[in-house]
Amino acid sequence: MADWIDACAADDIEAEDVIRYDHGERSFIIVRDHEDNVFCTDGLCTHENVHLAEGLVVENTIECPKHASIFDCSTGEVETPPACENLQTYATKIENGRILVKI
Repeated sequence: MADWIDACAADDIEAEDVIRYDHGERSFIIVRDHEDNVFCTDGLCTHENVHLAEGLVVENTIECPKHASIFDCSTGEVETPPACENLQTYATKIENGRILVKI
């Protein structure tokens, strides 16, 4: 059963930015898009397991820093290769100034 996990303060992340969040042995990213929406996905690119937290966020997408695959952070879908497998996404919400992720 998934639980809501306190990941970070909402003001830890600016518009069109990304932060890494590790929980247990897993790595995630939390992205804030240009419209102030917050998303959480797996933290490693599905192409070669590169940490996406070093990637570039544009609107609601993130570009892998190694081979430039682009993922839609709201759906996890691959927009450009070489990655061909989508990212897993996780529900997020903001409560009392904190970003919570359902993992």
